[in-house]
Amino acid sequence: MFIKKSVYILLFGSLLIYITGCTPKELPVSEGGYYQSGIYFGDSFSKGYKRGIRDGCTTAQGDYRKSHRLFKNDADYNDGWFLGRNRCRKLLVIEKEDTNTTIFE
Repeated sequence: MFIKKSVYILLFGSLLIYITGCTPKELPVSEGGYYQSGIYFGDSFSKGYKRGIRDGCTTAQGDYRKSHRLFKNDADYNDGWFLGRNRCRKLLVIEKEDTNTTIFE
């Protein structure tokens, strides 16, 4: 009887340690924030900043979009537009040459 209780206590203790050790203490940074075009930008942005990010991303992807009135008069929109354009820009990808090709003919 004593051995049976010891086994249950040991299993329960191991399970408790496993569960508490594997659960995150904090939410990941990306949960609940602002995404545009699959890119995480953060959280706590004003509406103007989010609109600037959206328009900047659209511009970076080849379809120019900017509210010139907001760009001149709203610092949040202006900053968001530049951030969106820079973060959503496609990076230059250089393909490697095939190493099996012969260069001598």
